[in-house]
Amino acid sequence: MNPITIIIIYFTIFMGPVITMASTNLILMWVGLEMSLLSIIPLLINKKNPRSTEAATKYFITQATASMIILFSIVLNYKQLGTWTFQQQTNSLLLNMTLISLSMKLGLAPFHYWLPEVTQGISLPTGLILLTWQKIAPLSIMFQIYELLNTSIILIIAITSIFMGAWGGLNQTQTRKIMAYSSIAHMGWMLAILPYNPNLTLLNLIIYITLTIPMFMILMTNSSMTMNSISQLWNKTPMILMTTSIILLSLGGLPPLTGFLPKWAIITELLKNNCTITATLMAMMALLNLFFYTRLIYMTSFTMFPVNNNTKMISQHETYKYNFILPTLTTLSTLTLPLSPQLVL
Repeated sequence: MNPITIIIIYFTIFMGPVITMASTNLILMWVGLEMSLLSIIPLLINKKNPRSTEAATKYFITQATASMIILFSIVLNYKQLGTWTFQQQTNSLLLNMTLISLSMKLGLAPFHYWLPEVTQGISLPTGLILLTWQKIAPLSIMFQIYELLNTSIILIIAITSIFMGAWGGLNQTQTRKIMAYSSIAHMGWMLAILPYNPNLTLLNLIIYITLTIPMFMILMTNSSMTMNSISQLWNKTPMILMTTSIILLSLGGLPPLTGFLPKWAIITELLKNNCTITATLMAMMALLNLFFYTRLIYMTSFTMFPVNNNTKMISQHETYKYNFILPTLTTLSTLTLPLSPQLVL
């Protein structure tokens, strides 16, 4: 691809969520969403194979449908109130339509079926953008209008997403699908606490991105598409294998790793707001999530797949990219829990 084209594409991907976050006008928010949608399509079809074309088509149809519903809600709200912002007087049906369309954009259950399939069909760097940066714009809109949204619908979508994210990842061996289901579950946790303490949603998003980036870096460095390929790293780079195991445990929310911090804070906040049943269900499904992460670690670290004898002596002094970024993010993704008393939540 032409370098100038790549610069324009990445600049548009960067500016889309920035415009959405910086706007209070609903039309400008929608424009930011459309910039994010249209600019990532060339990256999705960059791999010249039918799978990436199928993934790009699924992504475009789903996102375009959600954008159409959002624009429909914005126009009807303007016709009703004469303003380009949602107000207390806005029809609840329009707010619910907006919530559902934003859930489609984020890949929240029960509108999540496109996300694992699209992630599986694209390259790892594009998958990283899809599962991190592309989530920011819809979440920022939810962040701005959360006081107007129906709390019961939010909690139903959140609990369903956590359950589907945990249940869907159980039988997966493809690393990209595992990360997609992980994203669905984490988005469910962010959405569950949004009506009660939106600052915790922001904290959860930051920690989720901090955990996801080093995991994708490891996968990109080794071109690991399946758990089997990760398990064969034990004779090449044992440290990378150990780092992968720790990050997976942190993604699952095992204490005393960083991934436990948002779950701990969110469950505490839910209990303060008398949401005992919701907190209990979320904690139980977090155990289900942690179970399949632990099973993956067992598959990759504690079992040795058959390899030729002459491959067991490969030098461990290979040159790896991301020499500075990967250790820094790995440290942040595992050792940040002691800083939790400093957070004013």
